[in-house]
Amino acid sequence: MILKKATILIVDDDPDVLTAVKLLLKTEVQEIITEKNPENLNWLLQRNQVDLVLLDMNFNSAINTGNEGIYWLRKVKEWKPNVCVIMITAYGDIDLAVRSLKEGANDFIVKPWHNEKLISTITDLLEKKEGDKTGKPVKSKAGSTDILGDSEMMQDIFHKVNKIAPTDANILILGENGTGKDLMAKAIHERSLRANKPFVKVDVGALTDSLFESELFGHKKGAYTDAREDRPGRFEDAHGGTLFLDEIGNITLQQQAKLLTVLQNRQVTRLGTNKPIDIDIRLICATNMPLQELANENRFRKDLIYRINTVEITMPPLRKRNNDIVVLARHFAKMYASKYLKPTMDFEAAALQKLKSYNFPGNVRELQYSIERAVIMADTDVLHADDLLFSSLETPIQQNIEGDDNIPLSAMEKNAILRVIEKHSGNITRAAKELGLTRTALYRRLSKYDI
Repeated sequence: MILKKATILIVDDDPDVLTAVKLLLKTEVQEIITEKNPENLNWLLQRNQVDLVLLDMNFNSAINTGNEGIYWLRKVKEWKPNVCVIMITAYGDIDLAVRSLKEGANDFIVKPWHNEKLISTITDLLEKKEGDKTGKPVKSKAGSTDILGDSEMMQDIFHKVNKIAPTDANILILGENGTGKDLMAKAIHERSLRANKPFVKVDVGALTDSLFESELFGHKKGAYTDAREDRPGRFEDAHGGTLFLDEIGNITLQQQAKLLTVLQNRQVTRLGTNKPIDIDIRLICATNMPLQELANENRFRKDLIYRINTVEITMPPLRKRNNDIVVLARHFAKMYASKYLKPTMDFEAAALQKLKSYNFPGNVRELQYSIERAVIMADTDVLHADDLLFSSLETPIQQNIEGDDNIPLSAMEKNAILRVIEKHSGNITRAAKELGLTRTALYRRLSKYDI
């Protein structure tokens, strides 16, 4: 019904494309406007109540040659910020089309397209736009049953994932600890054209300099003392599939240089050999470090950031997804009731209110562990407010946040580390486990805070 009331503008310098789209949509929409010259865009947008623009990526003009679509996309968003824009691109311009999503495009389609797919894409965008106006949530998942959310933030992420997953664009996932960055990486792989190939995860932040090359690039027998046999690295293991590098923000500048060389050449050379091996991988990286901090050239190479960050996805903290807390809590309750052979459990009203009023500094991971503990300890099939206990590690930080907005995040982290190390009588392994860090990452923080 929404499609029938829509006015759609298509701008393309190919008359065959204009004719094809007009014939396809003339019975589907209220009005279809065609235009060959993008310089008439502003006049058309001011004269007509346009709901959606189909915009070509390349025109035969002197404006920003090679990036005309991006140029006119910015103009459309400047003139009419609320108008939906779908970019039309050839397969060879996929990277440019992915970039257009970062510039504000709502979607892109590849020529030649399937008519049903084009109509479906337009319909979905217009329905989402109408849903945003009415406040009606749009249900969606991103390929993994463990990634749930009805909040607008998560719906936007799911939409972006659905668009970028089928491409080979490198992706950088940002977000606090516990927000689900590893699950998102897996979901992207599951929705990619490489879904039937390997998904290989490496916690690169935990690799020492001596292990970094051997683990990622492999080694030949005898390359070093403990190299008792030839061994492929994780790049080779992921050949044809997806390589997920977690904690990318914690690797040294020397390690970054080695990684950059491999990504540029698309080849690895095992330790102890001079023979390069071609690799074909889709790269996904993740870090809990803010992008501004990552961009500090004293800590991270900007040329590597550009290489790994064709598209970035920021996983929001749970405190900004308040509407999702109940959805996730019920999901975890069902999951753990099944795991521990208990009856299906629900929450009393007071328990739900307690969950919604808590800030969850440990994010989804903290919620998951809290629900697991509650399910294990519960004596009935209803979870009460008293059954919900929150981590002693996180609670002091939460109190500090509520009590004083001026306390630096670094001070909170240092205090939390000191408390946990004292709790475990200096046992670094146990402290690292409770903090959700690797031993190597914890040692780095001890050095950073001079503990």
